[in-house]
Amino acid sequence: MSKIVISANTSWYLYNFRKNTIVKLLRDGHSVLIVSPIDAYTDKLIELGCKFSNVSISQRGMNPFKEAKTLIEYHMVYRKEKPCYIFNFTPKSNIYSTLAAYLSSAIIINNIAGLGTAFIENSKTKIIIKILYKITQCRAKYVFFQNSDDLLQFVSDGVVQEKQTRLIPGSGVDLDRFQLNIREFDGITKFILIARLIKEKGIAEFAQAAKILKDKYGERVHFNLAGFVDEGNPSAVSMADIERWQNDGLIHFLGKTDQVESFLQENDCVVLPSYYREGVPKSLLEAAAMGKIIVTTDNIGCREAVIDNETGYLCKTRSAKSLAAALEKVVVMDENKRINMGANGRAYIARRFDEQIVINEYLSCL
Repeated sequence: MSKIVISANTSWYLYNFRKNTIVKLLRDGHSVLIVSPIDAYTDKLIELGCKFSNVSISQRGMNPFKEAKTLIEYHMVYRKEKPCYIFNFTPKSNIYSTLAAYLSSAIIINNIAGLGTAFIENSKTKIIIKILYKITQCRAKYVFFQNSDDLLQFVSDGVVQEKQTRLIPGSGVDLDRFQLNIREFDGITKFILIARLIKEKGIAEFAQAAKILKDKYGERVHFNLAGFVDEGNPSAVSMADIERWQNDGLIHFLGKTDQVESFLQENDCVVLPSYYREGVPKSLLEAAAMGKIIVTTDNIGCREAVIDNETGYLCKTRSAKSLAAALEKVVVMDENKRINMGANGRAYIARRFDEQIVINEYLSCL
């Protein structure tokens, strides 16, 4: 059996997004080495049976000294461990892990799970990242993409060759964990936005749309917000804003959870008004798997998660008015349509986004 590296910018990400892939590799007899920064989820990965090597990865910015330190740490790990395969997730792992393994014999498989804030507008950061991708991705045997827009952009920009690319259905959904659960309607339509709480996820637009519908429907609509507030991130939504929206009666802030299905089952519709360069948002896939109606933007990655007018609705980016209009369709929807749309969503996810499809694609690389 093979020694396989799984690398990302946090242990949290690997435990919450790649746990079942890791478990499958371990059950098949492979040795799995996690290479990521230490955090609260490192021990959970070790408990699964993984080995662990720490690397420091700056979550924000491109400080040359910090980036060089990351590259050196990756190089030291690979020189010592001599892995057979390296699976990289998240941008800096895709770049620095690949560069550090450049002279090794390891087979490298990278994953582009969206292009994030750096690719929203032209900037020096975007130019630097594109150059780094171009230098490194030619070394990977395969580069997996979660949506066709990102794949076509990388091919047209000359970052990868088409023969390297594979298109997968996002991160997939654990259909056993996220089971159909359509809430019995009690006269109150409940919406929830679950995301990393940065501006590009459309948090402010969600609050503005909540005001529009609260003014019209009062207590017949309820808006929940869940996620982690990272005050150190320049794009973060501040706690002051969240508290103001809550004090104004627009939203109810739930914080973060590792048991997201408990939040989902208490709501009718999951909302993501993102203008971020998403892969395919896992929160939307998990919600649809549970029969929740989806409202999201007609944006790269987001549109992949919904069949407009069948499993949910698409709206314009950066438009609270367009978002409110889409949400109102859910408010006025009759019970039969609500149930049918939820069932359609579950069927769509089971057909296209089953996590086993993704896992099998990874296993086919070995």
